Amino acid sequence: MNGAQPAVTETFLCADGGRLRYSTAGAGQSVVLIHGLGLDAAMWEPQWQPLQQEFRAIRLDLRGFGKSTVPTGPYSHCDDLLSLLDFLDARPAHVVGLSMGGALALRFALEHPSAVRSLTLIDSALDGFSWSEEWIRKMKAIRLTARDGDPNAAKQLWLAHELFAPARRDPGLAASVTAMVEGYSAWHWCNADPERRASTQAIRELGRVSHRTLVLVGELDLADFQGIARRLAAGIPHAALHCIAGAGHMANMEAPAVVNDLLLAHLRSRAQSVPGADNDSHDAEHNHLIARVDRPELE
Repeated sequence: MNGAQPAVTETFLCADGGRLRYSTAGAGQSVVLIHGLGLDAAMWEPQWQPLQQEFRAIRLDLRGFGKSTVPTGPYSHCDDLLSLLDFLDARPAHVVGLSMGGALALRFALEHPSAVRSLTLIDSALDGFSWSEEWIRKMKAIRLTARDGDPNAAKQLWLAHELFAPARRDPGLAASVTAMVEGYSAWHWCNADPERRASTQAIRELGRVSHRTLVLVGELDLADFQGIARRLAAGIPHAALHCIAGAGHMANMEAPAVVNDLLLAHLRSRAQSVPGADNDSHDAEHNHLIARVDRPELE
């Protein structure tokens, strides 16, 4: 087991001039943490110390979030992540994402399978998923408010969203989420995002994901994210689904002890794996556990 190493926080210069703020600490196999919409790398604080005891932990602010620069032209979150991992000599990495970060982690695994050792998708979004009318209506209101020239009001609408209702029960957690959202540039709501996107939606490519995947979803998360979790677990060949009791959308912050135990067990189990390959003899037992233990929790 590796002892905790001093954290290093730096700025990575992308090829197009964009700047990404990232931190790294610990030693061993790399684990990269990808935050959700309107948030930043600080959301992974509950995982930061536990991970670096055994792994090299990496967290970053995506473009337009936290202390990274906003987009100034066409860009790709996946390209940014690959360039950062190459710069850090951190491939292959265990890739962990929450919400929007989960959708990015999945897309990264599809585009760069050899750069990924395992996947963990927490309360994940999913490209191509048919969102509920209520979700679409509220997100449209947030974007329109921002584009009408009031990004601060848009951020308050996001904070008031029922997505964060379980997190608001804890004053300390609520304060942490509020600080991240209030620090968000709101650039993606105020502008037409020039991100280069894949031609095929990820929901149509789940069967191509070759990596062992841990899918976590809070028991109190919205129905949309419950449905996404089921879809991910059913569609990804080597996926295990766990429901986190008493937690909402911010499961990693609301139930850190449970999430950390599941995450570390998953990472340890994949520590000796070959990127993009899995042992067929283990698959039958693994999929049996999904069918008999995990899936009924969300039915």
